[in-house]
Amino acid sequence: MLANAITLLRIALVPFVLWVVLAEPDRSSNLRWFAVLLFVLSAATDSLDGAIARRRGEVTNLGKILDPIADKFLLGGTFVALSLMGNLDWWVTIVILAREVAITVYRLTVVKKLVIAASNLGKVKTVFQAIAAGFLLSPSGWLFGSFQATFEFGMVMLAVGFTLLSAVDYVRVAIKK
Repeated sequence: MLANAITLLRIALVPFVLWVVLAEPDRSSNLRWFAVLLFVLSAATDSLDGAIARRRGEVTNLGKILDPIADKFLLGGTFVALSLMGNLDWWVTIVILAREVAITVYRLTVVKKLVIAASNLGKVKTVFQAIAAGFLLSPSGWLFGSFQATFEFGMVMLAVGFTLLSAVDYVRVAIKK
């Protein structure tokens, strides 16, 4: 299955993405663009594998489990790296990781009875997390000048908001089942 192979490739790329991210902690360096490029390429495969699976009629339970795990490795690892470098407050990373771990444990606990695909709110959450991470990885001041920090803060708050909202949504759905 091509889609699952792409998802596994995304998981395999995570250490390389994180290595590049951690290799250049200086946000004024143009080398940060390489980190952004690798991150965006890796994140973009998230849509690609799903589109291929749907187009070919190859949506599998394994893919429904692996795809969100690949997202968690990429985004969670990136948020940890950004926090280690001082580009993101640790509380943000902790809130995001706590939600991701809790939902993943829940999914894996019920997988024998029910495979839970990503919800629409979960997909929106992933998009906002990826946008926030992409901006935090990029060199400072490249687009908005001094306003960039304010914009990044807003994107991070939206990512945290959708992270918490999607967690509540998963709990709500779980209670109904």
